[in-house]
Amino acid sequence: MLAKRIQPMVFQARRLYVELMFQVMGRALQAVSEVDSAVQSEAVALPKGFLFEMMVMPAGSKLIVEHIGNGRFHYHGDKAPRPIDLSIQFKHIAHAFLVLSFQEKTSVAFANDRMLVDGDISYAVRMTRVLNRLEAFILPKLVAKRAVKEYPASLHLPEKLISAARIYLKVATNFVETARAS
Repeated sequence: MLAKRIQPMVFQARRLYVELMFQVMGRALQAVSEVDSAVQSEAVALPKGFLFEMMVMPAGSKLIVEHIGNGRFHYHGDKAPRPIDLSIQFKHIAHAFLVLSFQEKTSVAFANDRMLVDGDISYAVRMTRVLNRLEAFILPKLVAKRAVKEYPASLHLPEKLISAARIYLKVATNFVETARAS
């Protein structure tokens, strides 16, 4: 009986967590593209104006970023200015929660058929590498190793700390600017 009462609260908590993580990740993607040359070199191969979406099916939380050129991303929130070029979709909120709470790697979720890719697979692989690089920077190494397929061996503590601080500062600044605008 108690489980039936708690279940809707658990679903709601997961939904709110996923929504918050998408907001943080979208802003962090924009920030990492401004501070990391490896991310910029990955992203520069994407066409200018390329729109990437990560969402929960069927019409759940989402994040949308645009490649604005020179390997830089711009976060659009959950509203796309035009049709999406690449969408990575979680089939259920529970699947998104597993990945975004770093209990399951993105590659494992995809292998377990918890996600769909709508768009060019080569772009999806590229965006996954960008997301992995971002997670390597902003998460503690122990957590990042659980979240990414392969933790970058070339990422040393001083670079990680400086980059993470710059990314978090840009994310916080973006949240403040967004709050002022609304």
